[in-house]
Amino acid sequence: MIQYKNEHITVFQSCLYQTTTTVVETKEFILLVDPNWLPHEIEEIQQYVNRMKRNRELYLLFTHGDFDHVIGYRAFPNAITIGSIGLAQHPEKQKKLDLIREFDATHYIQRDYPIEFPELHHVIEHDGQQIAVGDTTLTFFLAPGHSEDGLLTVVEPLSVLIAGDYLSDFELPFIYYSGSAYQQTLKKAGLIIDQYKIATLVPGHGQTTTNRQEMKRRVDMSLQYLRRLKQALENNDQEMVSVLEQEHAFTSAFTKECHQKNVEILLKELNE
Repeated sequence: MIQYKNEHITVFQSCLYQTTTTVVETKEFILLVDPNWLPHEIEEIQQYVNRMKRNRELYLLFTHGDFDHVIGYRAFPNAITIGSIGLAQHPEKQKKLDLIREFDATHYIQRDYPIEFPELHHVIEHDGQQIAVGDTTLTFFLAPGHSEDGLLTVVEPLSVLIAGDYLSDFELPFIYYSGSAYQQTLKKAGLIIDQYKIATLVPGHGQTTTNRQEMKRRVDMSLQYLRRLKQALENNDQEMVSVLEQEHAFTSAFTKECHQKNVEILLKELNE
């Protein structure tokens, strides 16, 4: 379903994990970000893109390599692909593909396109790297923390920030790579919001916002969670660790597992 729409941006939201797919329309090209999840959802995005594309190039951006974000890759076989150096050199490409196949098999899902890990035309290697097409410039920032291969993208002159699995309105940090890197990425995102005067923020899960105070609240919410959890672990305060586990939205076996992974990674960093 379409969660948000204005003259240039359309954000689709899956019924699974409130995962977003962003479509940005410019005079010269269409930018498609993380097409996902279910076949009928991807088909709706395909139809939408095909209607609006006309003679313009289609660029396909991956914010990171988690399987839910690359699952729709081959549904757009002629797109010009963009991702981070971490995505290009991902050490667990086969594992991500196995997760897609396991998900589909578990739920009896059939897809009309092959399951493959993205091959990239444009590899982003450093902060500030840009791709300019006509009047539109994409500026990229490496965003490790949630994963090693994350990417933040600013679309100018539209003042859009595509944040991947950061800055959700409800989802607290899930750390799969590094807690310290996650904090640095959040601080970087805060600076980007100010420096580029971001007008629209699209997270990988949750609601798009055009409210700058809400953008800053999301940065602060995630930073405060990480600081409180780190402090609780430093003080061996198991009660607070348990409290923080319950602060995750949609508490479940999944959020419990994610919280335990956060604890494991932060403890390891504290002991290094």
